[in-house]
Amino acid sequence: MGIGLSRCCTITVAVDSAPKRLRISLAGALQGVGFRPFVHNLAVSMGLAGWVRNTSSGALIEIEGAAVDLDEFRRRMRAQLPPAAMILAEEFSWLAPSGAAGFEIQASEPDELKTAALLPDLATCPDCLREMRTTGERRFGYAFTNCTRCGPRYTIIEAIPYDRPNTTMAGFELCPACRAEYGDPQDRRFHAQPVACPACGPRLSGSVGPAAALLGEGGILALKGIGGYQLLCDARDEAAVVRLRERKLREWKPFAVMMPSMDELRRHARVSDEEAALLASAAAPIVLLEAMAGTGLAPAVRRGSPWLGAMLPYSPLHHLLMEAFPHPLVCTSGNLSDEPIAIANDEAHARLGAVADAFLDHDRPVARPCDDSVARITAGRTTLLRRARGYAPLPVWTGRAMPKVLALGGHLKSTVALAVGRQVVVSQHIGDLDSPESRDAFVRTIEDLCRLYGFKPDLAACDLHPDYFSTVHAGSFGCEVVRIQHHHAHAASCIAENGLQGAVLAVTWDGTGLGTDATIWGGEMFLSECGRFERVAHLRPFLLAGGDAAMKDCSRPASGILHGLGRPSAHGELIEKRLNCVETTSIGRFFDALAYLGGLTERNRFEGEAGLLMEAEAMREDGSRMVPMPGGDWRELAGAFIGKPSARMLHESLAGWIVETALETGVKQVALSGGCFQNALLVTLAVSGLETRGIRVATHQRVPANDGGIALGQAVLAAMEG
Repeated sequence: MGIGLSRCCTITVAVDSAPKRLRISLAGALQGVGFRPFVHNLAVSMGLAGWVRNTSSGALIEIEGAAVDLDEFRRRMRAQLPPAAMILAEEFSWLAPSGAAGFEIQASEPDELKTAALLPDLATCPDCLREMRTTGERRFGYAFTNCTRCGPRYTIIEAIPYDRPNTTMAGFELCPACRAEYGDPQDRRFHAQPVACPACGPRLSGSVGPAAALLGEGGILALKGIGGYQLLCDARDEAAVVRLRERKLREWKPFAVMMPSMDELRRHARVSDEEAALLASAAAPIVLLEAMAGTGLAPAVRRGSPWLGAMLPYSPLHHLLMEAFPHPLVCTSGNLSDEPIAIANDEAHARLGAVADAFLDHDRPVARPCDDSVARITAGRTTLLRRARGYAPLPVWTGRAMPKVLALGGHLKSTVALAVGRQVVVSQHIGDLDSPESRDAFVRTIEDLCRLYGFKPDLAACDLHPDYFSTVHAGSFGCEVVRIQHHHAHAASCIAENGLQGAVLAVTWDGTGLGTDATIWGGEMFLSECGRFERVAHLRPFLLAGGDAAMKDCSRPASGILHGLGRPSAHGELIEKRLNCVETTSIGRFFDALAYLGGLTERNRFEGEAGLLMEAEAMREDGSRMVPMPGGDWRELAGAFIGKPSARMLHESLAGWIVETALETGVKQVALSGGCFQNALLVTLAVSGLETRGIRVATHQRVPANDGGIALGQAVLAAMEG
């Protein structure tokens, strides 16, 4: 997914040679993308007078000339936007002409309501990369090269509007050469706020050569990246990767790998054209790819996962390092498992000193942590698994005024959101809220977003679950608290992101979420319209032995399935006596149960592992067989699976149940949300079955289908109630 454009409606201006003056107020991602220089150059080229400036809502333009020229200006402005710019809304009004001559960029004037869309950090553009690699250029080999088309944005801004004094670059005074570029409307660094060069900009604490040598010797490097520290080691060196796992306390979850080039990446994974475009986009996320065996990567990188999470270098420092060490590198967050990323130099040395063998620091402060985003291509669409660098905090436009809502998300894959004006700003990925450190990071993220937007909530939205830290924290803001059912929030998130109107069948499948009946939901289908939800179908309930222990131990949900079939099981005595058992409709736990019964795994060694293994197994199977699931009754399917395990049968049966339910309800729109729809095969089968029957299917593309997206849904639903 690239950073898209939201096209606005056009106005028709009568042909008139008399001077007119038009005020254009724009909301969107317009700061830090070269928008003001673009407007300046367009106006000058057309002989129009006036000015442009940043505001705390986006940008404001006053432009004067013949009416027909003003109409043409607006048309070209929308059609020729800079690549990373995004217009969410446009308002205009006519003013009396002033007779002004010339066009200028004015200083920013902050407004009371701050609703400007902050731009995410952008990968190094080809022009900057060319400069860095060209001997004799001022920025040859410079690790902080950027322009209006690339470089840090969200991780350096400290206040809105986005101007250099409001960023962590404020302490670096421009040298004469950089100042000339910054002030030249014809230069691509015209008003590029992070502009710098070796003479006046940030500097590394060491050099790239020794860091590359350390990696070649099997060492672990802590590198200060755009959004905080990263831990790197040679992905071909099994001993180095195992050592990193031991020190980082991350035993099983696969590592991401940074590849020096697309050619090298294709040696290790199958890459489609869509995946290649996503890897090379300005967002430059980690992309989940089908791994190839026997390519020389250390087995400890993937730990048996059928997929490889891979990315390309996206910052100047990464490019320089991989030119010195042109081999695959494990590139993972600079933290211990379940802790936030380190962003400050002293903090990193204190927290990561026992993990890294060496540090490569720099003196540009990081305003806030921002991890690498993770994505995959599903049914031809980008699906975000983790939304952070490259995407956050771009807003989701709702098109209607909302009260000020602070949405606190859930407990796993935490994000928070602000309803600001007519948009919802969703934070970067924070992580699971299990540790004190992650909870502190959660609180800091809320404080940071509220400070940036001058935001004091009228409403706080949270999950129904009373024990989530986010739910407890919702009561600390001195405003009304609105509790939103977990799966309602999932549904509303997908509906809002896709701008759906009218009746929608919202299919929300995940691991766990507290239902309105105090049981554990996770296999729900709702008929939704205007924020109202009717639960029209759900998976037949089964028992989970051991409560939360069933999230890791797959034998526990399997025992519930066997009990439902009248068969003996490992935890049959607990289930018979209903000791520490809960009832659930969870599709996630249903996947775990069948993965166990099919002999694929006994445990989830990291969240969702059993589901990933089932998806991979299904993709390897030939043929198809769908078992009907009337009303969500899984008993025939489970019995058939135990008789002859088939992961493909499971996927096709679940997709078939979605199609049958949609046909029964008669809706023409279906929204798929929840962590189970990170499963590309399940989504592909459901989309195909629905679209061949003329039913529109909405999936997540801008926020995750998992719990990283529920803050958006909470904000939208709380705003409706407010």
